[in-house]
Amino acid sequence: MTMQLQTQILSLYKTVVRSHVEYRVSAWNLHYMKDKELIEKVQRRFTEMINSMEGKTCEERRDCLELLTLEERRNRHDLIEVFEMCSGLSRLKLNEFFTLDNNIKGTRGHSWKLVKFRCTGDCCKYLLSNRVINRWNQLDQLQAVGASSINAFRGRLSKIRETRMGFFMD
Repeated sequence: MTMQLQTQILSLYKTVVRSHVEYRVSAWNLHYMKDKELIEKVQRRFTEMINSMEGKTCEERRDCLELLTLEERRNRHDLIEVFEMCSGLSRLKLNEFFTLDNNIKGTRGHSWKLVKFRCTGDCCKYLLSNRVINRWNQLDQLQAVGASSINAFRGRLSKIRETRMGFFMD
């Protein structure tokens, strides 16, 4: 398979297949392991279709194609959504989904810490307003939250992924 054909197939996958798999992901984010594995299988099967990737593991194929796992993409998207709300760039209002933590102690972290409320049922536990809080609060001001634009924030998230493997995995 030529490099041009591989690029075209990758572009088709990102445009057609992945867009269907990730449709409304912020609303229905998966939390059962069996469901996550089924969705990841879609991407794994795509990478197996590329002839030049024969003999490589799934992780090696993803790295060669510069693809994140779908779980990483979902969790990254959640953080971007919260950043947009904090920056006033989203139609969604921060105070409708989250409560800012006014009891920030110490110098660690950032000024946009969010309060996490206790939930007992899955219905509440896996909503955006609850599932993203721990990961969001682990960011720090200089590292990510203080970014001047969405693109700068995305770039900082990419650097976090390089230095803190597993940060975007549940």
